[in-house]
Amino acid sequence: MPETNTLVGRLRELPAHEVTEEIEVVVEELFKDALLMDADEELPLTSSYFDLGLTSLRLTRIKQQLEELLDLSINTNVLFNEPTVEQLVGYLTGLLTGGSRAQTPAK
Repeated sequence: MPETNTLVGRLRELPAHEVTEEIEVVVEELFKDALLMDADEELPLTSSYFDLGLTSLRLTRIKQQLEELLDLSINTNVLFNEPTVEQLVGYLTGLLTGGSRAQTPAK
């Protein structure tokens, strides 16, 4: 994984659609690692975390890793309000680009 400052700096320089692609790569890698998947296996982006087989403990660890990598503070409620990898990527993109999804109130 790239160093935090390098990754965050690079992400902040990219257009929003490229930020989404980069975040998706990072998030997928963390989820695949937590699920003991091979790099070439396809991760279902629209399945809920728990349908994928994640436990709350592993999901919390992924959240902590994302916070460190992206230099963000992620509210734990986001993991339940954005319960798929696809939704989480959208949320994180919003946080990094100042998009509206980051400002969406909790459901």
